[in-house]
Amino acid sequence: MRWLPLVILFVLAWVEISLFIQVAHVIGVLFTLLLVIFTSCVGVSLVKNQGMKNFMMMQEKLARNESPAREMIKSVSLIISGFLLLLPGFLTDFLGLLLLLPPVQKHLTLKLMPHLRVWRGPGARPDSGYTMDGEFERKNSDGIEYKDDPNDRE
Repeated sequence: MRWLPLVILFVLAWVEISLFIQVAHVIGVLFTLLLVIFTSCVGVSLVKNQGMKNFMMMQEKLARNESPAREMIKSVSLIISGFLLLLPGFLTDFLGLLLLLPPVQKHLTLKLMPHLRVWRGPGARPDSGYTMDGEFERKNSDGIEYKDDPNDRE
């Protein structure tokens, strides 16, 4: 089990290098390098654009006192997508772009929603529904009597 990440990393590197060699054989090394750089730049700009929209949606939902769970899962999808798009290679770029598609994000959201719980503390907003009304009277501690008799418990 502890070898699994190493095996996955090795297989990913092997697939990426194989794809890079095949694409370079067809369109040339220079164009292949430019294509990898271009897909990374486009991917990062897409992630930035969608990330800002997602952040604004989260802020709106929080202002309306609604749960931003879907947007949080979409944010995780965007972070993973951005990481995959920054890695050089065609497979990681494909997977990163795949995570940017709304149907894939919706499917991921539906799969992860039952496992996500959003909790905001009782003081999250002034109108969050936790209101207590009451009266109090301040008493000096000198006037309070303490009973030390163990037989006199109520």
